[in-house]
Amino acid sequence: MAQGNPRAAAARAISDVIDGGRSLDLALPSVRDRAGDQYSLTASLAYGVLRHRRVLEHWLGQMLNKPLSKRDRQVHALLLAGLFELWQQDTPRHAAVSQTVDALHTLKRPGLKGLANAVLRRFGREEAVLTSQIDTLRPAQRFSHPDWLTDRIGEDWNERAESILAENNKRAPMWLRVNQRRCKADAYVERLLAEGIEGAQRSHLAPHAVLLKAPLPVSALPGFDDGLVSVQDLAPQLAAPMLQAEPGMRVLDACAAPGGKTSHLQELTDNKLSLVALDRDARRLARVEETLARLGLDAECQQGDAAKPEDWWDGVPFERILIDAPCTATGVIRRHPDIKSLRRDTDVEPLVDTQRRILAALWPLLAPGGCLVYATCSILKAENAFQMADFCREIAPDVMFDELLNDNIKGVMSSPAGGVQLLPGTQGADGFYLSRLWRPA
Repeated sequence: MAQGNPRAAAARAISDVIDGGRSLDLALPSVRDRAGDQYSLTASLAYGVLRHRRVLEHWLGQMLNKPLSKRDRQVHALLLAGLFELWQQDTPRHAAVSQTVDALHTLKRPGLKGLANAVLRRFGREEAVLTSQIDTLRPAQRFSHPDWLTDRIGEDWNERAESILAENNKRAPMWLRVNQRRCKADAYVERLLAEGIEGAQRSHLAPHAVLLKAPLPVSALPGFDDGLVSVQDLAPQLAAPMLQAEPGMRVLDACAAPGGKTSHLQELTDNKLSLVALDRDARRLARVEETLARLGLDAECQQGDAAKPEDWWDGVPFERILIDAPCTATGVIRRHPDIKSLRRDTDVEPLVDTQRRILAALWPLLAPGGCLVYATCSILKAENAFQMADFCREIAPDVMFDELLNDNIKGVMSSPAGGVQLLPGTQGADGFYLSRLWRPA
């Protein structure tokens, strides 16, 4: 790849998220060519700034006499990246300062080089004092979360709240799911070791899960292209087995993209389910098809809105239904730190309403004696325990819940409605909620 400017590229990506409302998953690929062969540095700076943005903004505010103009939002983002690099990265200090200042040429704002140089050098002189201030900040600033989310986490989780906020600022580990049709997890760990990838570990929570010591590109994973393994966090690997689907059953995977749980269902049943993978987004549904093709699995991929089955359902009941519902994604912030900048308090109620409509629409499609698993990657009780309590009261008063507590999962809380909530970092997993409901026969 050609030489580029990784710091200017990071500034553009950060500004795209903070000022443009674009997800980091979209913002980073858009600047890949501008980053050149140091794209990994660009990504590291962008993730770091979005994880620790409020602390960095606090410091920058103390070092600027006045805020930068709106036309200099990319310069603002560059200074945040420069502060983060000096604080958290191993780059030699003189190189971090000089190369951040030089990035202003790429951003076409060379007139601000003196300002940038002064800010970064001042941080270098005052770092010990500035970093000592962190513990004196209120939790929302200290852990760089929006006020509304800090308040909601505090209301929901009380004394656990600060540990959740701290966990959200850690880098997420990389979990794999071994395709049991092709390979045993122990054998795959041995293959990793044989190919020089050391330190991989099994999980006692999910039989096909493998934790890597350090993240790797999928191109470096043995057998990935051949369907031997998939990338999937530990928590969602608990969903498909919970359905207890058996070969020949008719199963609906609602909100299926990108296809991790769809493919897991077929791996567990030797590709013998009559499986419908539903998603309203055609582009995301194409990812399900790609995932299935790579793994050599089958499913009927159907475009449609889960809340409007009259538009796509053929009238034949499902024996199993999996709903991985749209949610605030507050359980995966360590994996997607841009959520802290993009999500708003006003997003919660519309999502809760969408979840409620999907549950109400799909419950009648479940055959008598059938099982429905409701899941989210949220830690907010409004989307999880409270949602289930409302469902029982308003939609399905005769529903039967399983007791899902697993003695192997330390730190898992039982919800009032019979589900389980994993908090971020529990056994290395993402934050995730699961509830299993049985329809009376």
